[in-house]
Amino acid sequence: MSEQQSPAAPDATARTAPRHWEADVLLRDGRTAHLRPIRGEDADLLVEFYARVSDESKYYRFFTPMPQLSARDVTRFTQVDHHERVAFVLTVAERMIAVGRYDVVSDGEAEVAFLVEDRHQGRGIAQLLLEHLAQAGRERGLTRFSAEVLPDNQRMVQVFRDAGYHMVSGYEDGVIRLEFGIDPTQTAIGVMEQREHRAESASIEAFFAARSVAVIGASRRSDTIGQTLVRNLVTGDFTGRVYAVNPGAKAVSGMPAYQSVTDIEDPVDVAIVAVPADKVEEVVLDCAGKGVHGLVVISSGFAETGDEGRQRQRRLVGLARSYGLRLIGPNCLGIINTSPEHSLNASLSTVMPPRGRAGFFCQSGALGTAILEKVNNRGLGLSTFVSAGNRADVSGNDLLQYWQDDDSTEVVLLYLESIGNPRKFSRIARRVSRRKPVIAVRSGRSSQGVPMGHAVRTIAAPGQAVDAMFRQAGIIQVDTLEEMFDVAQLLAHQPLPAGGRVAVVGNSDALALLAKDAAAGVNLQVTRSLSLGAEATAEDFEDALDEAIDDPEVDSVVALYVPPLNVSGEDVANVLAAVGEQSDKPLVSSFLGAEGVPELLRVPDVAGSTAGRGSVPSYPAVESAVRSLACVVGYVEWLRGADDSDDDQDAQTVPAGTGTGQDDEIDPSTAKRLVNQVLIDSPEGRELTRDELRTLLGAYGVELSRSARVDDLEGALEAGARMGWDVVLKATAERLRQRPDQAHVRRGINSPNEMREAWHSLTALLSDPEDAGFVVQETAPPGVPIAISSTEDPLFGPVISFGISGPLTELLGDKSYRIPPLSNRDAAAMVREVKGAPILFGYRGSEPADVDEIERLLRRVAGLQNDLPQLRAVDLPLVLVGTDGARVLNAVAHVAPVVDPRSDWFVRRLSTMPGDTLQD
Repeated sequence: MSEQQSPAAPDATARTAPRHWEADVLLRDGRTAHLRPIRGEDADLLVEFYARVSDESKYYRFFTPMPQLSARDVTRFTQVDHHERVAFVLTVAERMIAVGRYDVVSDGEAEVAFLVEDRHQGRGIAQLLLEHLAQAGRERGLTRFSAEVLPDNQRMVQVFRDAGYHMVSGYEDGVIRLEFGIDPTQTAIGVMEQREHRAESASIEAFFAARSVAVIGASRRSDTIGQTLVRNLVTGDFTGRVYAVNPGAKAVSGMPAYQSVTDIEDPVDVAIVAVPADKVEEVVLDCAGKGVHGLVVISSGFAETGDEGRQRQRRLVGLARSYGLRLIGPNCLGIINTSPEHSLNASLSTVMPPRGRAGFFCQSGALGTAILEKVNNRGLGLSTFVSAGNRADVSGNDLLQYWQDDDSTEVVLLYLESIGNPRKFSRIARRVSRRKPVIAVRSGRSSQGVPMGHAVRTIAAPGQAVDAMFRQAGIIQVDTLEEMFDVAQLLAHQPLPAGGRVAVVGNSDALALLAKDAAAGVNLQVTRSLSLGAEATAEDFEDALDEAIDDPEVDSVVALYVPPLNVSGEDVANVLAAVGEQSDKPLVSSFLGAEGVPELLRVPDVAGSTAGRGSVPSYPAVESAVRSLACVVGYVEWLRGADDSDDDQDAQTVPAGTGTGQDDEIDPSTAKRLVNQVLIDSPEGRELTRDELRTLLGAYGVELSRSARVDDLEGALEAGARMGWDVVLKATAERLRQRPDQAHVRRGINSPNEMREAWHSLTALLSDPEDAGFVVQETAPPGVPIAISSTEDPLFGPVISFGISGPLTELLGDKSYRIPPLSNRDAAAMVREVKGAPILFGYRGSEPADVDEIERLLRRVAGLQNDLPQLRAVDLPLVLVGTDGARVLNAVAHVAPVVDPRSDWFVRRLSTMPGDTLQD
């Protein structure tokens, strides 16, 4: 079973619905709805809903004419036990639009059924209800669903068949009977992710493709936010209609002003809101009544101001979603789409960036203005831009979903001040990175802090774990905005390199030397260096560049040009531009110390962008050019490795134990039963005993060495005899086991007399033998000591680490991290990333360790932690790895009830602020 099959509480007979069963969800058309368990007080809502459903839909549901629900029916449908009878309703504007339920019919099996209001059919509602019902069923111990459908109801038959589960169907008494297991197979998860992608992409496209925009809070005064928004829309040549809403004016900027958005005769796609914070909720209700798709809330005064503002922001998001609206902001700069079909500047920025190939997401409004100015100065160009402010609803995940399929966006730029749902972010970013590069700057990397107004849970994992998550996803992570633009201008205009072999061509030996040093520092290999001399002509540059590009030992070229006195360099620029346009290898330059894509190095773009493909980026410092090239080479290596890992047995999105290609050594059900029994006996959780640890790890193919805690000599003698001798006696107290001289260990004990001698010598050596924590353990073959640990982070979910065991590793922080589930490639990279890795590969003539076994252990521990969120931590502090195999000498694990669900469950849900019913 999967991680989500664990009960929400140890008491499986609980009759209250878990709080995480309630969720805001996104429908197929990009609009929102609220999903929750049905309540006893929903009787009136159910009756009203049923009255709006057509007779045909009622017949399909109940197989008989049933025009009305009796009082008994209403009671039966609304009074459920949330265990054997579970029902979810979907609401919009506090009106019920659908209901789905399951009723247990036998051990492990339930019958499922749906009813969707006719005018809301075709929006993917039944699929959403099925996902959430299956999730609830897994948590309640169910393994199968069944359904009976009339043959004419092909739409519902298709809902089940499209779910991705393996169907078994039959036909009896004029009814089609469908049966399917509800384990989240790789196919089912893939179907869910595709639907999630389409819905989230559609919700963002509606903002960028708006044909009509209402500015609510438009003002006649030139120094106001509302006036700026109207002016930017108009002067930015927006191709749609602009409406000014101001109840205190008759006209704004020569346009008629409306008292309310509901007074506008024509449809309104997007509303830009710039009214005081305490008036925004009224605007939401007006926009919902008008049928507006989404809101861009420029107004401040929300979570960035403190507790009162956070409460106001919660109400705002809840209200918007309950009426089907998506929201960008609040406290944001706005959105921009440079496409000539739209030319939308719905932001406070007076700078409309040039059209380009990069999509940019940031959170800070103030920083967004600086970003747009920098983009404009560099000539980089953007396709679309979003400043999400407090990121209360729309987040970077939504933009990634949109940019994945947006043909006008070839490079994705992210400035992240916080990450609300890192597991989902990693999953989506990995998929996007396979199609187009993603470059990210993450602020607060050292402090792990987030700005006021950003609703995220605390990060307990170290910064290295977050960096590892970015690497796993193929994200090019850089330290500063300047570096982001450096890399972006290369990716936006030049082809990807095949590898890390570089040619340096230039007329300055000093700059060439700097380039070589910089290349060595970032693991690039300079395979060719062509020095042309200070008086080199444009023809000299052309011949040298052609020679370098034609060299099969060269993957990319760095061109350096410092002009002689009174020379413009235009001829050389023309050569660089011509070569850059024709070359299938990337060409970067340090041309006249220019930054960005200088006019002289630009290639015209038929699509209308500032600079076309083949334009040559320039860097004022040659080190920046080389560093950018190294970032792109790293991305290419990730792409190559991502392709190689497609067939890994450890699929990226499927935990071990779900029956999707995992090997036979893994028995997740045994581990799950053990953990659940521990929580039934100890509801607050506790540390597992040695025997429990042996069972838990054994279920995942990890054998724990036999050992016994002993308090006296008699116990040590008994333990040694029970293990057949050849044992070790050691003290395990923290202060002792870190001693480098290993004085707390006596090895090779083969008889009672040897045990007595070892006991007396150790107790005489130690100052407090009663606190030493003596253990008798089987002797392990010699090997390299390693440590593997995993933990359940409140933000990231499972995190796993690896390092060479010992105090030096702890002191230097020499550990590698990953976010499970792990691919074979992930595990291999973890082993090789630590600075102590050479010890495992025959350092100074030593015997190489069994690295394959280390990687297997990493994958198994990662799978265990990924499958069981009740495991707060699993620690293997001492594993001896020999030339053939490894011995796990010690292990510790702690079990605790799941209070908050992980941020990325096998159901679609929108994120919420901490403290709400749901979590990000």
